[in-house]
Amino acid sequence: MNGVAQIQLGSFLLVYVLLLVVLAVMKKCRINQTKLLVLASARMTLQLIAAGYALTFLFEHPHPLLTMGYLLILVFFTIYLVLSRNKRLNPRFRVIVSVSIASCGLGIIIFFVTCIVGQSVFDPQYLIPISGMLMGNALTGVSLGLKSFWNGLEGQRARVEALLNIGATPEKVLFPFVCQALETALVPTLNSMLGMGIVVLPGMMTGQILSGTAPTTAILYQITIMVAICACVCLCCFCSLYFGYRTLWNAQKQVAF
Repeated sequence: MNGVAQIQLGSFLLVYVLLLVVLAVMKKCRINQTKLLVLASARMTLQLIAAGYALTFLFEHPHPLLTMGYLLILVFFTIYLVLSRNKRLNPRFRVIVSVSIASCGLGIIIFFVTCIVGQSVFDPQYLIPISGMLMGNALTGVSLGLKSFWNGLEGQRARVEALLNIGATPEKVLFPFVCQALETALVPTLNSMLGMGIVVLPGMMTGQILSGTAPTTAILYQITIMVAICACVCLCCFCSLYFGYRTLWNAQKQVAF
């Protein structure tokens, strides 16, 4: 198989013509998110260019400390972005979310690289892209789960307070919201798995095929990474919600949210 075709700078810039189409549609539909689209596109471009140079340096000068440093920065920003999107969390809840993402995410990353791929955890070629995919999905899943949890509580505040007033325990009243939020967080990943291979060829598999990897090898990688993503989203979200929701009441069973 031939190597991946190189995209020239002029051809690369042509892709931004598609953003003009999006802007035109948004203007036609009076969607007031044009500034957000421009900002998001600019930040994405700059961040990915910076990441590209950083990864090039890491791959050319592999060192365990640099690799671990990159991984820790990735985990830190995942936690930061989740917490910045959920400002209503109390301090204990925030700590639990942080520990859940870090412990579950790092645990699955290390297991995947060492046991599934069979490579050193300090190898940036495998650790960094795999950790990026896992933590990126964890970011989306936990953010979605926490948002769903709080929206559910706010939407049924009167019912929750009524149940608590008649003697129901906080665990019984609030745990169904945890389950519902976890289900909501898993839906995007499960839907992606349902359509994979039929509706779409996913990004990791496409990238490997473009680079000349045999499709059968790319398929094995994609199946394993999707199972790992599902587990990462599930565990990060479950631990964040299950242990976090217990911070919403005190020793006297008084709930505050």
